[in-house]
Amino acid sequence: MDAAVKGSIERVSPLIRRLVAPNPGPFTYRGTCSYVVGAGEVAIIDPGPAEQRHIEALLSAVAGERLACILVTHTHRDHSPAARALKEATGAPIKGCAPYAPRAGLRVKGPGLDASHDAAYAPDQILEDGGRIALGGATIEALQTPGHTQNHLCFALLEEKALFTGDHVMGWSTTVVAPPDGSMTDYMASIERLRARDDSVYWPAHGEPVRDPARYLRALQHHRRAREAAILQRLEAGDATISAMVARIYESVDKRLHGAAAMTVLAHLEDLVARDLVVSDGPLSLTGTYALKRA
Repeated sequence: MDAAVKGSIERVSPLIRRLVAPNPGPFTYRGTCSYVVGAGEVAIIDPGPAEQRHIEALLSAVAGERLACILVTHTHRDHSPAARALKEATGAPIKGCAPYAPRAGLRVKGPGLDASHDAAYAPDQILEDGGRIALGGATIEALQTPGHTQNHLCFALLEEKALFTGDHVMGWSTTVVAPPDGSMTDYMASIERLRARDDSVYWPAHGEPVRDPARYLRALQHHRRAREAAILQRLEAGDATISAMVARIYESVDKRLHGAAAMTVLAHLEDLVARDLVVSDGPLSLTGTYALKRA
């Protein structure tokens, strides 16, 4: 991993090379992991931010090969902006997720992470669920996994039973699910969908691979259910606001992450309201008032 952090490409499997972008932070860990997949004819998955050193390193990594396409899991700005520069340099088309669009018919108010999307993202092809791309010795299949964002895709490398999970599943941290774009209901359904698969390894866009996906997904579901239970307990104790709940539930967590925690609590509350377990005093928001629904 050290070599990748310094900006050099790292082979991590027979068909996968990884390059970590120089954009470390509390939400990106050591940086965005961009992946080169295939041999001779290749794809780049999650090209990352529009950071010139990273773009040049990716171009150097595929020198002498044909870049068949640039694949994007979702349009947050630490994932998709470099696609444009790579397309300009190589002519390779951009494929993958749909452009960002606000969710329709929402009861949730607030910016969430919607402003973090790459508004200039313009794919040459939007991949539908199950859509496949054939490369040199590699077959990639798109899998719709909304939740972190509505337009989130994962990409399966069929020859290695590997799944590029973007921000949907990461080994270093739980995924931020931030309404209005993020949906806990959709996220949990997408996790359940992954549980029905038999992938042997996950390659996330941040952090190290997940080597035992089935076990890790069970742990993720348990964690989310525990967070839901904690929210219900705080409501039972009389906490009516998200800020009060975050202060108690996340009291041992770095306060720099409390903003993200608040958005995750809002996502749980949106799901609980939809399930008729919680009521709000109006549109769901970070500043709303919530209570358990009594019989």
